[in-house]
Amino acid sequence: MEIGLDARMPTYSGGLGILAADTIRTSADMEVPTVAVTLLPRKGYFRQKLTSRGRQTEQPERWNVRDFMEPLESTVTVTLEGRTVRVRPWKYDVTGVTGYKVPVFFLDTDLRANSRYDRRLSHYLYGGDRRYRLCQEVILGIGGVRMLRSLGYRNIQRFHMNEGHASFLTLELLTEELKKRARKSVSTAHIKTVRKKCVFTTHTPVPAGHDKFPMPLVRKVVGNHKIFKLAHEICVERDVLNMTYLALYLSHYINGVSRKHGMVSGQMFGTYTIDSITNGVHVATWASPPFAALFDKHLPRWREDNFSLRYALNLPKKEIWNAHMDAKRRFIAYANKKTRAKLSPDVFTIGFARRATAYKRAGLLFQNIDRLKRIAAKAGPLQLVFSGKAHPKDEDGKKVIKDVFRAKQLLKPDVTLVYLPNYDIELAKMLIPGVDMWLNTPEPPHEASGTSGMKAALNGVPSLSILDGWWIEGCVEGLTGWAVAGRAAAEQAARNDAEDAGALYDKLEKVIIPTFYNRRRAFQNVMASAIALNGSFFNTQRMLQEYILKAYFA
Repeated sequence: MEIGLDARMPTYSGGLGILAADTIRTSADMEVPTVAVTLLPRKGYFRQKLTSRGRQTEQPERWNVRDFMEPLESTVTVTLEGRTVRVRPWKYDVTGVTGYKVPVFFLDTDLRANSRYDRRLSHYLYGGDRRYRLCQEVILGIGGVRMLRSLGYRNIQRFHMNEGHASFLTLELLTEELKKRARKSVSTAHIKTVRKKCVFTTHTPVPAGHDKFPMPLVRKVVGNHKIFKLAHEICVERDVLNMTYLALYLSHYINGVSRKHGMVSGQMFGTYTIDSITNGVHVATWASPPFAALFDKHLPRWREDNFSLRYALNLPKKEIWNAHMDAKRRFIAYANKKTRAKLSPDVFTIGFARRATAYKRAGLLFQNIDRLKRIAAKAGPLQLVFSGKAHPKDEDGKKVIKDVFRAKQLLKPDVTLVYLPNYDIELAKMLIPGVDMWLNTPEPPHEASGTSGMKAALNGVPSLSILDGWWIEGCVEGLTGWAVAGRAAAEQAARNDAEDAGALYDKLEKVIIPTFYNRRRAFQNVMASAIALNGSFFNTQRMLQEYILKAYFA
């Protein structure tokens, strides 16, 4: 549904779209014959505006599609509620390190031949009501397959569904099989053929992340497809189509995005075998300019061979620190210009930038304001940088932002906190390398993977995180970063916010801040290990190699 290729193209909302783009870039780098399909949100996700008290309002994004991609003449049609809707592709080429190109096709319905309502279906990412969203997913799934066929992609070996939004592509593949065999009903042979072609990656254990549509609405919009007779396989609740179950039922390989998430997904969807491939990040995209220059100097093939970053253990610690401070000064200057907060590059700086939603627990750090002030007074000066958007319909998420703004006032003048609006690719590229420590405090087991901490590690920024998602695999205590609470606590069925906050404060006060200020060499060793152990492994080169071996050519 979303692919975040360029900060100036608002075709993404967050981590799912960034991961998709990183995967495509790596396909181009590794010359994997890939083609990508997504929607063209002409008005983007939304532009965030925040009041002085943290109230979020949303505005459409403004951008000129023609500045970034070229329209193609080919068009296809899909049927929505009995209407014929025309779909046109726009092409964007992603070029890898060798010059190999992977095309990305953005599907657009804003055509004169369509009705006013249908023209708007490609305007907003994750916008509108259920009907609007269902129509979008028909365009993406069914329209996507038809578009690929019209563009000459007849012999695709695998269709990789990145979350359940694209699950309707299975309907089009089944329809193709029915036409080939001149059959009127779906048989076991048809299902087996489609399954062999399909790969499905689930990205979240949070129920709201799995799209569900009432079957009366599905039949009205999509029609009465023969697969809907198998309601017991594709509906969790009576007469409700679950897009995740549709993808699960018609895929030969299914995976979660970390080892822990694979286990959690296996428990959620117990009748299916779910493997895991831990996410990664595109190293050349997310290495800040100072670190890219450092790697160029000492590890010249790091772009082609991300695993060579393991030799970062041998990089001069002074040069790692200098690269970090270059990135930090650049970011602090930007943040001060935006907020007039007078942040200092010499003060220990914690970064937290996520989608603003309740389970991410942005407020965990503020459970005890007085203790946080005492830590800053006793262990060393402290400043905080937060960012992130709440979904327009997520009132709890909007409240999270307000709570952070309230904490900002309560912490004055002992601790400076800034909240930067419109967290996007451009801001992330400055913010993540520009802090001294990355904080992540989700409520387990809701963190499927998390990739912001991987981007931080790549730039020598260690994490302090709850042991969930990727951090269970990436955390070597005191070496690559720190866990808020130990592994025994991570396995507890019930989590207590107060206990987690207490463990968070203890780690900051007794370990991390004193190390930063008083044992700088030890802190630099953690920075080097974060690059060498986490940066060299949690990247999309390793990730894509796993997909090739386990899913695409298995």
